[in-house]
Amino acid sequence: MANIVIGREAEFDTLKKFLTSKAPEFLAIYGRRRVGKTFLIRKFFEDKDAIFFDVTGAKDATLKEQIGHFTKQIGEIFYKRARLVPGKNWDETFELLTNAIKDAENNKKIVLFFDEFPWMATKNSRLLQNLDYYWNQHWSKDNRVKLIICGSSASWIIEKIVNNKGGLHNRLTRNIYLEPFKLSQTKRFLKSMSINLNNMQIVQLFMVMGGIPYYLSKLEKSLSATQLIEKLAFKQKSFLLDEFNNLFSSLFDESSMYIEIVREIAMHRYGIGQEDLLKKMGKSMQGKGGMQKLGALQDTSFIMNFKPHLHKARGIYYRIIDEYSLFYFYWIEPVKSTLLKKSLLDGYWDKLKVKPSWNSWAGLAFESICYEHLPQITKALSLSPTAIPCTWRYVPRKGTDDQGAQIDLLFDRDDDSITLCEIKYSDKPFVITKEYADKLRQKIEVFKRVTRTTKQIFIVIIATNGIKKNKYSDKLISQAIDINSLFGD
Repeated sequence: MANIVIGREAEFDTLKKFLTSKAPEFLAIYGRRRVGKTFLIRKFFEDKDAIFFDVTGAKDATLKEQIGHFTKQIGEIFYKRARLVPGKNWDETFELLTNAIKDAENNKKIVLFFDEFPWMATKNSRLLQNLDYYWNQHWSKDNRVKLIICGSSASWIIEKIVNNKGGLHNRLTRNIYLEPFKLSQTKRFLKSMSINLNNMQIVQLFMVMGGIPYYLSKLEKSLSATQLIEKLAFKQKSFLLDEFNNLFSSLFDESSMYIEIVREIAMHRYGIGQEDLLKKMGKSMQGKGGMQKLGALQDTSFIMNFKPHLHKARGIYYRIIDEYSLFYFYWIEPVKSTLLKKSLLDGYWDKLKVKPSWNSWAGLAFESICYEHLPQITKALSLSPTAIPCTWRYVPRKGTDDQGAQIDLLFDRDDDSITLCEIKYSDKPFVITKEYADKLRQKIEVFKRVTRTTKQIFIVIIATNGIKKNKYSDKLISQAIDINSLFGD
């Protein structure tokens, strides 16, 4: 990974205020695996004049092992690498840390960084209860103390720390949800690694791995997007082959269930309704547990929920927005057994681009990118920030002659207008043919008839390489934007 922090200015500003505050502070930082949480914290504090106590939970370790690691770090940081006798439980361990804090220099801030904290919370360990007691009884009374709780299990951090209903309720002073990079940050990150790809090449990479810094750090310079994807995904023991199960198992207990939920959602290009999804997933998704799982997948940016425009009575829909998961289901999983035994032939990924399934995936992946860059699209279209982005779909009842219609993205504006967006992935400027123009007119008529809207309709094309102007585009399209508009801040 590039050894400098890219695109995290707002987070750095939060950490600066956190450290310089004259009061005790309690911060939670969370986000999915590989997004750079640990790197961000360590990089920020590496040159600060503070005592930095850094300890990491170990996945699947026993209570004794977790306490042993924690105690070793107390000796390392506070007592010049002295070997301390571990306590029997977290109460004794936090008492040891509290005494170390009291013995520390009075003129230095003390940063307690508990990384992968959910992994420390082994069954019946009473870790949270002891954190509650020692924060409220001791650490929050010392103005030097700055506590950071971190974890890849965003749902755990949100439930147990951010929304804690017990003794930690409202104790957080700040929190950071570290999101994947957007396209502009991705470009800056790659440039810091001396990888100077054009915007189209970066979009192709983003369609495969999203804006996850650790994934991007695996890229090499002097290779095209196609070459990089083939090397990372379609070679024996390639990184993107092995990463998938590791990703889910690190985030969720019962990870196979979460994978099946995401898989089901990925099968529905235009999203799937909450009621239908819960039915398809069976008994394991019934009741409160099913909603918690969906919430956890949203918290970790695998899926998004939305209410279709003017169809709020039909409830919430879900669609996948994690590019890597979508890519894995479409392309890696079907050839996984081959990849585990041997690499595929050179040029495999390039040859796939002529298949209809590639066009289907590329269109869906590019739509996902657009949904993640709604502020950039809003700005490029000169829309008010109050314009409400959503989607719309009409499926006629069986046995009728009605025509169905799907709007990829629309903005319901407060100036008595609606902007309807068509999202198109193509290697060349998109051409509006007579056939496409007729279908577009029909789609608009269905939209007007079904929604009964009297608002002014504007039609926009969002295409990777823009559009080729002709008589049809002049008559129908009010504005067209290309991928360059998505690279704005």
